[in-house]
Amino acid sequence: MEFSKICVLGLGYIGLPTASTFATHGVKVLGVDVADHVLETLRNGEIHIHEPGLRSVVQDAIDSGNLTISEQPDHADAFMICVPTPFTDEKKADMRYVVSAAESIVPHLQKGNLVVLESTSPPRTTVDLVAPILEKSGLKAGADFFLVYSPERVLPGQILRELIENARVIGGVDQASAQVGHDLYSIFVKGEIILTDATTAEMVKLMENTSRDIDIAVANEFARLADRVGIDIWEAIRLANLHPRIDILRPGPGVGGHCLGVDPWFLVEAAPDLTPLIRTAREVNDAQPGFVVDLVGRALNDGRDDGETAFKGRKIAALGLAYKADVDDLRESPAIEICRRLSSLGADVRAHDPYKPNPNLEGLVSETALDDVLASAELLLLLVPHAQFKALSPEQVADKTPARIIVDAVDGWDASLWKAAGFRVYRLGVGFRP
Repeated sequence: MEFSKICVLGLGYIGLPTASTFATHGVKVLGVDVADHVLETLRNGEIHIHEPGLRSVVQDAIDSGNLTISEQPDHADAFMICVPTPFTDEKKADMRYVVSAAESIVPHLQKGNLVVLESTSPPRTTVDLVAPILEKSGLKAGADFFLVYSPERVLPGQILRELIENARVIGGVDQASAQVGHDLYSIFVKGEIILTDATTAEMVKLMENTSRDIDIAVANEFARLADRVGIDIWEAIRLANLHPRIDILRPGPGVGGHCLGVDPWFLVEAAPDLTPLIRTAREVNDAQPGFVVDLVGRALNDGRDDGETAFKGRKIAALGLAYKADVDDLRESPAIEICRRLSSLGADVRAHDPYKPNPNLEGLVSETALDDVLASAELLLLLVPHAQFKALSPEQVADKTPARIIVDAVDGWDASLWKAAGFRVYRLGVGFRP
């Protein structure tokens, strides 16, 4: 099947790169978003997310005339749903954006069209939720129009490359739909394209992220054990990983992002009686910010754990707000949770993230310049191993701040260098004694 026009609904971290990539491969693309600030930013020639190389690709797509921006969908050969799927306070999938996007397609759906759901979704979303909505058009999925699920499987910071090079799983409501989905993605995908059914494709994405979440959970528990028994978890992991069949991941302040911290709950929701391990791993990782807060408390208490720490008025410089290094993505970030918890305990927390200098987050004070958070701090808390932070010179930092206490939650700094510069260093997963 040939595609003259594609409509991409949702211009976020996946939708915008996808729309732009199709457009730069010669396809007319209508990019749709309901957020005014997204539309305004793109129409002004800017982009609202940080991703290496994306600005030039978007600009090329717009300048070519192949990518246009709108708040409403229109007729097209293919519709791609790339909207968020967050979860509620009850850890249930919030499918309102998917429902709204599917409903907006109905007036424009024509026989022979393809509809693709890319948004990460609980099992059977495509067949049990999206298909019935689209069939309100009077057309039948699999008979009159094609319907597939194809999960994005890309890493922030590498999205443009991985969109093209990674293997792509296409799950159709029938074999014909899967084949048409193959035709669409073969426009730019160089990796292997594998065809399956829609529910299997949904499970593939959830299994990938859940498996990694479980692996991180055991690494975080190892870090807690190392703290308890008085060893260095980073050294222990390095030695354990010398075994050819062992690959222990790195612990950290928690798990964030729109995928790993969310997707496992979709499986728990689908079958709570069958997923005790998945639930426990999520609870371990959700509890990790509290462990970091406790570590900060001990550091403020000169390493002692002999009573309640007085956080009130203690000045803390929090370095990093993103959920991972060298991206601007704040979704479900454990760094933000840690900052808010410290503030709720009375600490004077000021945060800085070079990729998100003006995050405007409720309950959090941030500074656009690193020097401003350093100037009055008594403790430096490294929460995200951004390249800019890892490159900091201990001696230069010492000249800019009265702080002489460091808590490194990501193993981003060489402790010996910072100690030599006069800092007391406390590290996640490294047992210490006062």
